[in-house]
Amino acid sequence: MVTDITRQTITVNGTTYPAAEATAQKGGLSRLQILFRQTYGTDSFEASLADFLTEWFDGKPTLKVHTSGSTGTPKELWVEKERMMNSAVLTVSFLGLKKGDSTMLCMPLQYIAGKMVVVRALVAGLNLIPVAPCGRPMKGMKEAPVFSAMIPMQVFNSLQETEDCTLLKRIKHLIIGGGAIDADLGEKLKTFPEAVWSTYGMTETLSHIALRRLSGPDASLWYTPFHNVSLSQSDEGTLVIEAPSVNPERLVTNDIVEFNEKGQFRILGRKDNTINTGGVKVQIEQVEELLKEYLSCPFQITAAPDPKFGERIVLLLENENGPAHGYLEKIFEKLPSYWRPKQIIYIENLPLTGSGKPDRATARQIAARH
Repeated sequence: MVTDITRQTITVNGTTYPAAEATAQKGGLSRLQILFRQTYGTDSFEASLADFLTEWFDGKPTLKVHTSGSTGTPKELWVEKERMMNSAVLTVSFLGLKKGDSTMLCMPLQYIAGKMVVVRALVAGLNLIPVAPCGRPMKGMKEAPVFSAMIPMQVFNSLQETEDCTLLKRIKHLIIGGGAIDADLGEKLKTFPEAVWSTYGMTETLSHIALRRLSGPDASLWYTPFHNVSLSQSDEGTLVIEAPSVNPERLVTNDIVEFNEKGQFRILGRKDNTINTGGVKVQIEQVEELLKEYLSCPFQITAAPDPKFGERIVLLLENENGPAHGYLEKIFEKLPSYWRPKQIIYIENLPLTGSGKPDRATARQIAARH
């Protein structure tokens, strides 16, 4: 592992570039920025990669990242490069990645997940294969990388195409983050011959601090934390993280969890995704998970103020020609009485964050206006 930034190199598509290429300036750009713009195009994904590498090698101890904004307004954070490398070491060590292994970068570089793919390549000497972020990152690839990080939507789309699916199954280590993995997708991944993992983490933990296996006989609902991570529960039942190597602060999350006897945990829902309707607390994620079995069109569960119940459960449907009310009423009968939506709103597009997660805050605003 190389954690001295001045000694690091980056290998992109099989070509290795020293740190000096990203620090030498000409006309305000590093040589690497100029080279990548000439080779791949000014507006290419590779050009944005060169921008990040130039920032990485600029001699400053911190750099800026953006939170996804899944539960509120996106924020800018300044994070220490040293702690990003600590996080990279944890993942590389856990998965047993070695120098020369290929890793695909198909995540936006403004978010921590994309940045950390690059940092792992820098620390471990991996061969970075940039693929512009899209719904089908495996499309057109000739061979599978050893390691890749994707969001659930990318994995889902890849499963629909025979050639993409074949390559996806050949990835030795596939980690999936940035969103929930539903039961159907989980069942498909369970049959994969190589290692597939769901990640748990956030921008403040510089990517993930725990993994759970999705493939093979060791597939589990429980996340296993990395060895130097201490976890506990707050008085409200939410996860508390102490991981000094990646964040000096004690982090109290909004994720409601339970632990097993092995010190592993599983997510039950989010505190800020709790709907208090008539004094009964309902987790949005649990309602959505049950409804996925019956609804084929995109939807979200949210809440709106209600004079009688305090909050009423609302179903947002992304299709004005979607299921008829009569059909929906029959579906609702399969839910516990307090979980049943009391209002249905048809909208053109469900609210999503820049990273593709449900925008819960905007969903509530939409429901409140109807």
